[in-house]
Amino acid sequence: MKSERILYVKNGCPWCVEVEQYLKQHEIEVERVVVSGNALAMSEMVALSGQSKAPTLDWEGEVLADFGVDELVPFLEGKMG
Repeated sequence: MKSERILYVKNGCPWCVEVEQYLKQHEIEVERVVVSGNALAMSEMVALSGQSKAPTLDWEGEVLADFGVDELVPFLEGKMG
């Protein structure tokens, strides 16, 4: 079964690292997909979000693209629990 919460990240991306640390600290589980060097994953992310910047989060069909923790926190409000 495919995860309904997918985080697309790029190697060496400081925003990706920051977001992953936040999710880990708050015990929020997502499937991590590295798009660096993975054409299939990159095309999946672009098709989903309409852009090529990471991180991009597919949260049960709702997409947050090219974001940092400041955008993630309000996005997740009401989604947990």
